Amino acid sequence: MRKRGIVAALLAGMLLAGCGADSMDSSENVAAKPAAGGAEGGGAAADRAAAPAGAAPEQGKDTAAQAPDLRIDQRSIIYNGSITVRVDNVTDKAAQVTGIAAGNGGFVGGDERQSGDGSSTATIKLRIPADKFSAVVDQLAKLGDEENRGINTQDVTEEVVDLDARIEVQKARVESGKRLLAEAKSLDDLVMLEREVASRESDLASLEAKKRRLSDLTSLSTITVVLLGPNATVTDDGDDPAGFLGGLSNGWNALVASLGVLLTVLGALLPWIIALGLPAWAIVHLLRRYRRRNTPVVTPAAEASTSTP
Repeated sequence: MRKRGIVAALLAGMLLAGCGADSMDSSENVAAKPAAGGAEGGGAAADRAAAPAGAAPEQGKDTAAQAPDLRIDQRSIIYNGSITVRVDNVTDKAAQVTGIAAGNGGFVGGDERQSGDGSSTATIKLRIPADKFSAVVDQLAKLGDEENRGINTQDVTEEVVDLDARIEVQKARVESGKRLLAEAKSLDDLVMLEREVASRESDLASLEAKKRRLSDLTSLSTITVVLLGPNATVTDDGDDPAGFLGGLSNGWNALVASLGVLLTVLGALLPWIIALGLPAWAIVHLLRRYRRRNTPVVTPAAEASTSTP
């Protein structure tokens, strides 16, 4: 009985060892197959794994470029404003206007003044950061008695987005043209490609200039400040009436202007007409009288005698 127990124990141990070996072989085979597959297609797998990872940011970038942020605070808006203020001293208030512009990060773009006893005027053009536009207008209104205010806005967001897209496309065209230029094989191809690249670069420079102009207009607003002295009058530069009355007014103004020019020319020529015309008329008159005196008078009898053979 004891021998039988020992033999059974040995058989059980051999069976367990065999099963363990089979399990280890199976595990090694299973592990080796993926390793072999990875060795055979490692490059392709790496490429496939790297491609999505690398493409995801680019895809996200393109999506962001195609869908720009068009919220109110992100739009491109051009601000233009004008304000007329009557003040007690134009010179002092003009200095304050300059200080207001400098204090808000702007500058003076133009300054025209007319002096007079109580009728002095000043027209100052300010360039102010767009985010300070409303605050500066309110500060200017407090310099005296506000008489007139006008504010205009122009939304150019679509133009800016369109320019950005066209600039990116044009940059790509320039780069492709340069690559083709580097691969030119003949002189004709070289000349043609150089002309094409130059044309593309010129178009790109034009688009970038438009973008800089829009950036300047949207980043810096324009405010025209008119300061009036206590006795200064405001000139009315309103538009002319339209329709028949407008045409009649314009025609009358043109006629008056033409007559003025004609009279001016006549006045300039009149001294020469008097100085040269009167002597010429006198000479012609004397010649006519001289010819009349020296011309013989032919009678009808004489004419008949001369005509008879």
